[in-house]
Amino acid sequence: MRGYGSIIGRSLRELLRMIGLLLFVELAAMVLPLVVSLVEGDGMVSAYAMSMAVMFAAGLLCFGLRGRGKVSVIHERESFFITSLLWIVLPLAGALPYLFGGMELSPLDAIFESFSGFTTTGSTIFSHPESLPPSLLVWRAATQWIGGMGLVLFVVAVYGGLRMGGATLYDAEFSGTAQRRLHPHIAQSVRRMLSVYLCATLLLMALLLLLGNRYIDAVCYAFSTVSTGGFMTSSAGLTPLSSSSLAVVTVFMFTSGINLALLYNLFTLRWRLLRDSSEFRTYALIFLVAALLTTTVFVSIGNGFVASISYSFFHVASAISTCGYYIAPLPYWTFAVAVIVFPLLFVGAMSGSTGGGIKVKRVMIVMRYIRNYFTRMVHPHAVFGVKVDGMVISDDYNNKVFAFVFLYLAFVLGGAFMLTVAGVDLSAALAMAAANMANLGPAAFSGALGVSLSYEVMPVLAKITLMVLMVAGRIEIFALVALFSPSYWRRGK
Repeated sequence: MRGYGSIIGRSLRELLRMIGLLLFVELAAMVLPLVVSLVEGDGMVSAYAMSMAVMFAAGLLCFGLRGRGKVSVIHERESFFITSLLWIVLPLAGALPYLFGGMELSPLDAIFESFSGFTTTGSTIFSHPESLPPSLLVWRAATQWIGGMGLVLFVVAVYGGLRMGGATLYDAEFSGTAQRRLHPHIAQSVRRMLSVYLCATLLLMALLLLLGNRYIDAVCYAFSTVSTGGFMTSSAGLTPLSSSSLAVVTVFMFTSGINLALLYNLFTLRWRLLRDSSEFRTYALIFLVAALLTTTVFVSIGNGFVASISYSFFHVASAISTCGYYIAPLPYWTFAVAVIVFPLLFVGAMSGSTGGGIKVKRVMIVMRYIRNYFTRMVHPHAVFGVKVDGMVISDDYNNKVFAFVFLYLAFVLGGAFMLTVAGVDLSAALAMAAANMANLGPAAFSGALGVSLSYEVMPVLAKITLMVLMVAGRIEIFALVALFSPSYWRRGK
């Protein structure tokens, strides 16, 4: 336990500083729902005022406790410790508006909704979100927008004083993936990613408004789509939206699953870098093949071609980007569609995107490693290396990928086991565990595997299990596992 003590001692100052900064970020984000509440007169003004007062006081307390001492160098272990605790502490603060809103929610339900928001999962305890105050719908979506970019990255972007740990925290936020940088200085690189994230959000919001949607829906779906969060404003999902709006959302779901650094190049018209990315080509190919297969299945059982292709592309984009949106199913449905879509939860979006899942790059590495292994069985003296975009992947990184995949599947199976212990049907438990681990939510399988869109009546053990899966999926496991591994803290720097 001495390892824990030394790490906590060195990290506490930085942790308090970042909690304070992020509490102020949350406070600033709450201004928007506060304004909406004033405009709509939905009775939530006092809830936001009290929440903001608590966050402001807690933020000042964090800065007061950290003092003015020398800033420590943040090593890998400290970065995992800080990242893990930020993803646990900040959603707790985000639950305040639910508790102060007068909706008689239990603390666990309020925390569940907040964790689902910040981890961009989209699972909800509200069976009829259309009955919620409009400003609370905006707050739910805003938590997803903050979480989609990454809590730690907001600190790196807005605070220039992290010269001694910004790069380490940047890598910890993308634990297990080698995220490309857009600038030699980490803060500048993150700001560029944040700028394209913001531009994509504003662009989608403007398009939805131009297509005649309510401003509440435009704001909420812009926040939730670009963050691949998936919170919806109606129990009918996106079914009330027009076909043109659904088409726009489908395009943005797909693009939101692309690496943020590549998206920056897309926005700056450097298309060649996008074209040359083998991960992007694989991501696009998986999406296209799955959508066409799903379309073929739907048409073959009697659905119209236009309805089948629009539904299939929406449904597949929702699954592979881990956005998790839902629209009313076609008249004729078959379990074969779930068979096609279910593996997409595990594959997920591109590395360095706002999407969840194992990530396309890791799947590519595993498949190429397996291919090389079987090739060596035929040619035992041949020497092969796993390559991505012409670069040889080191054995250390390959081992890290395989460890991640193993842990990911272990969390899904362990989560499914705990859900069955809590009384959930086995097929639904597996779908829920996989979906929440991928930060997708239940929408992709509602009606197909007996999964409900609402977790309102789930037992306490099930809700706690799902929150653990949400956090593990969002911080990509390594940071959370390291937090509870004494041997990791005892080893050298």
